[in-house]
Amino acid sequence: MSFQQALSGLSAASTNLDTIGNNVANANTVGFKDARAEFADLFSSALNGGSNSQLGQGARVAQIAQQFTQGNLQTTNNPLDTGINGNGFFRTSTNGTISYSRDGQFQVNAQGYLVNSTGAQITGYPASATGAIQTGSPVPLQINTAGLLPTATSTSQAVLNLNSGSSVPTVATFNANNPSSYNNSTSQTIYDSLGNPHTMTSYYQLQAVAPAAVPPVAAGTWNVYATLDGVPMTVTTPGVPPTTGANGQIIFNAAGGITNSGSLPFTLTSGALTTSATTPLVTTFDLTGTTQYGAPFSVSNLQQNGTAPGNLTGFSIGADGTIEGSYSNGHAQALGQLVMASFIDPNGLQATGNNSWNQTVASGDPLVSTPGSGTLGTLQSSSLEQSNVDLTAELVNMITAQRNYQANAQTIKTQDQIMQTITSLR
Repeated sequence: MSFQQALSGLSAASTNLDTIGNNVANANTVGFKDARAEFADLFSSALNGGSNSQLGQGARVAQIAQQFTQGNLQTTNNPLDTGINGNGFFRTSTNGTISYSRDGQFQVNAQGYLVNSTGAQITGYPASATGAIQTGSPVPLQINTAGLLPTATSTSQAVLNLNSGSSVPTVATFNANNPSSYNNSTSQTIYDSLGNPHTMTSYYQLQAVAPAAVPPVAAGTWNVYATLDGVPMTVTTPGVPPTTGANGQIIFNAAGGITNSGSLPFTLTSGALTTSATTPLVTTFDLTGTTQYGAPFSVSNLQQNGTAPGNLTGFSIGADGTIEGSYSNGHAQALGQLVMASFIDPNGLQATGNNSWNQTVASGDPLVSTPGSGTLGTLQSSSLEQSNVDLTAELVNMITAQRNYQANAQTIKTQDQIMQTITSLR
């Protein structure tokens, strides 16, 4: 029996050495998870139950268990490199076959699909032309490299402070070319339907108090005018019929706030555009939040929703898996979102090589969601999860496994010597 016990020990020790050798070989493999050989002893069943003198028949490898502990995240210079910080796997597709991986070495192939280092397509939720994530069944992510279309400005906003200590302009009739006819002005760039930029300038003219006028002019009344590329725009107040060259009006109370907020936003209408864009250019202009305090004129916010055309200049992956494209016009837009999967028993997954695993009955069904949700970890762009192999520990384990192998070989040698002694008896 000693031969059988030693042979089983040699087999188990050899498998242990193979496991350690595979760990060492993959010490630099991105997303690799080390494994360990787990042993079990062998006993024959006794017909009459247990016996105090029953001997074991050796050892066997019960399983090769992978250790799904977190590997270190190493920073890289590739914005598409993505490391998982926490639980979960990337969901990949190879010719329709779904696999799972921790390999975040991503790139965009010739067809525009996001793939990992082995060519497997990364799955997730696509984005619409406007950047809205379309949830549902995950699909291979194809990056839309087309540029952003131009968008005409339809809304604009300014938040200002008009100095309550200002004097009424010396010239009563507004003229954009005569600074003596207004107190302050500010400009912002807006866009027509073809993405051509235009300069819209708004002007603010303090009115003299005139309680006897029709209608009366209260203290803190300011007229608002606008031009587009120096050409006057029609300013229309809600509920008031438009008149060419008309002005808007804002009135402040003693606390410095606007009292006629119902007159906002104004509608600004340009004259005929010299470009081939849609004409006239019409945009709303909201001054909500503007104040009249005893401080110099200031601009705290200028916004508008138009865009010039833009080319895709790069993209990055956020912690929640959102792939965000950056464009030459300064805007950013979602191009898709990665999904991740987790398993009740990741040790039940079947390793298939190429840094991937397949689902099995033992692993259970995948729980698919976006990074950072539920028990799933988050993603870190421009980084890769390194192998979790501890080389120092593996080398120590190798020495131990070698001693174990040698000891089992010594058992065979000793048993052989005993057998020779027995056969030499006379």
